[in-house]
Amino acid sequence: MEIRPILSTLRRHKVTATLVILEIALTCAIVCNAIFLIGQRLDHIDLPSGVAESELMQIIPVGIGKQADSHARATADLAALRQIPGVTGATMANQLPFGNQSWNSSIRLSPDQKLPSLNSTIYYGQDVVRIYGLDLIAGRNFQDDEYKWWDDTAGDDSLSPHVGIVTQALARKLFPNENPLGKTIWQGTNNIQIIGVVRTLTRPNLRDVESNGYSIIMPLRVTMGNFAGFVLRSRPQDRARVLDEAVATLRKQDPRRVFTEKRTYDEIRKKFFAGDRSMTVLLATVCAALLIVTALGIVGLGSFWVAQRRRQIGVRRALGARRIDIVRYFQTENFLLATIGIALGMVLAYGINLLLMVHYELPRLPFIYLPAGAALLWLLGQAAVLGPALRAASVPPVVATRG
Repeated sequence: MEIRPILSTLRRHKVTATLVILEIALTCAIVCNAIFLIGQRLDHIDLPSGVAESELMQIIPVGIGKQADSHARATADLAALRQIPGVTGATMANQLPFGNQSWNSSIRLSPDQKLPSLNSTIYYGQDVVRIYGLDLIAGRNFQDDEYKWWDDTAGDDSLSPHVGIVTQALARKLFPNENPLGKTIWQGTNNIQIIGVVRTLTRPNLRDVESNGYSIIMPLRVTMGNFAGFVLRSRPQDRARVLDEAVATLRKQDPRRVFTEKRTYDEIRKKFFAGDRSMTVLLATVCAALLIVTALGIVGLGSFWVAQRRRQIGVRRALGARRIDIVRYFQTENFLLATIGIALGMVLAYGINLLLMVHYELPRLPFIYLPAGAALLWLLGQAAVLGPALRAASVPPVVATRG
């Protein structure tokens, strides 16, 4: 089919053609960026924690300050929790991945280093590697005699443990292309020898892609007075029962206890990423709304032009044009409008992305989203114009003889 007659017709309808082009361009620009942002959010939501998510629970008591018998109470509480049927592990720990706590520290490679090499989350708790279900890929776990009570070491780095287990991400950052085992890092004035490496242990609060995995596990026991919580592990099907029995057990140990949280790890993760899920739904809704409005605009324009051109269509039919020729005419016309709109939309999409990069520190829009958005709008345009095109094809040749 020749393009020239179609272009000649469009020049006689500049206003309506321009409106459709601008509508498609705006939709292309917004949809490409929105789909990119949705992908970013979904990747964020799917970020691995490194722990046995389907088996963990957390109970957070109200902090009651330092007590004279806090160590004995913590030991007795954990012994009681481990007696609950189905419990495969129980500890008191200061935080969990995606738990929104904030126990962090600057890490240096030497004590006289002025600026820290990085900032890392510090995990405290007994038997954290096993109970959290971490994948120890190098080195060894802590030995019993390496554990100390956190409140006994607070304020005196010389009393702190001098061994630690780090994540693979932290080890690669500090010691690229080297074996981190046996290397020494510094937390303040405390030297820590790396004795093990776990594959993944994500931070409680996310920062950026590179540093989300910077974590260190220290052999420190904590108590309720240290703002710690109970972390329990069981089979997935036992968690609801174990949680209820654990709370009852702890209240039996001390009836005056108050708990601020009692939750499975699934609930922790769901709460942490609630905002990302809401944003994903919002962006998807905006995309759907824009595509629907654009489709309705194309349908409306196509129907309007069919009504305006009934006599012209009848003449074409009378001169031998087949139904399929009429359908192809309208589809080609829509394809040309969509192509111009998509070309403008791609430029606008990169402009919007540059603004997002400057003001919101988002990454550059990958090129793949542009042809994907173009294909989507081409298909949408062809589907939307099909109805009016079929109605145009049904115009009988006899219409050409009517005044």
